Amino acid sequence: MECYTCKSTSGEQRISPGPTIYEGNYWLVEHAYPSKLKGWLVILTKRHVETLHELSKEEFAELAEISEKTTKILQETLNCEKEYSMCLAEAEHFNHIHFHIVAKPHDLPTELKGAKIFAMLKVEEQDAIPPAEIKELCEELKNKFNSTS
Repeated sequence: MECYTCKSTSGEQRISPGPTIYEGNYWLVEHAYPSKLKGWLVILTKRHVETLHELSKEEFAELAEISEKTTKILQETLNCEKEYSMCLAEAEHFNHIHFHIVAKPHDLPTELKGAKIFAMLKVEEQDAIPPAEIKELCEELKNKFNSTS
């Protein structure tokens, strides 16, 4: 099966209109797209791996550091109520391990709370946040990541 995450990490067909927010030894941080929600970030393994138990100790250690940094930068930048962290990796073409780190806004409607927030990601591009706004946010987040390294 074709892996869209591998296509994105190789640069062949990126998942985000913005630049890579952070690149570690084992992981990348990108903004998901299309999305109706600013701050829907995805932490992706650089190598193709489909199960958590296949990750190395070093990959888990770096994931913890990046997750901490990502959530704190999202809160600082977007003043979100909280951050959701999810790893399912079972959608068609997206079996490659990735973690959704989502900035949950204070005004999120009740019907979109919890796992229902995925409705904000399942949108057509014309209904999504404009690519220019995502690019701008990615640049801002990238600068904050680089200034805290």
